[in-house]
Amino acid sequence: MPAKIYIALLRGINVGGNNPLPMKALAAVLETLGARQVQTYIQSGNAVFQSAVKNPLQLSKRLSAEIKKQHGFEPQVLVLELDTVKQAAAENPFPEAEINPATLHIGFLATPATDPDLAKLMSLKTVSERFHLNDRALYLHTPEGFGNSKLATRAEKHIGVAMTIRNWRTLSKIIEMADAQLAGLA
Repeated sequence: MPAKIYIALLRGINVGGNNPLPMKALAAVLETLGARQVQTYIQSGNAVFQSAVKNPLQLSKRLSAEIKKQHGFEPQVLVLELDTVKQAAAENPFPEAEINPATLHIGFLATPATDPDLAKLMSLKTVSERFHLNDRALYLHTPEGFGNSKLATRAEKHIGVAMTIRNWRTLSKIIEMADAQLAGLA
């Protein structure tokens, strides 16, 4: 069975000394689950890998459970196919913001948002901030800084589904890593 390229995005690890998971350990956990060509990027929990498993949701659940088994905590894990991530990047409604990648973010939704409170999201944003929500992602442009943004810190609550956010620089690097693996499969 041919391998597919996946991207794993973990949430809530290595933050403020909580839920420590070195990237070498994350790679080892993925290899335990049969992943190959595992590469990680920065300590926030990003991995690119190949797997013969066809169901990304199943991979997400298995990875989270295995981390709990080996490291004692169960992080939120979102495993996405490379095409899904590339499509989300291609649909960026704020392409002019890519010039400053630290201000542009994509929050990948665990499931489609069925009843988001868009009025509340609008009330949280500053004059300079912008957002766009579709069925699989929240796009945020926070020119005054992500950490200072009430919209960024409270968006998940008002969208009503779990999400994992990455800035444009990180997302671009992950896609670059995954594309290199894809080229190696060809």
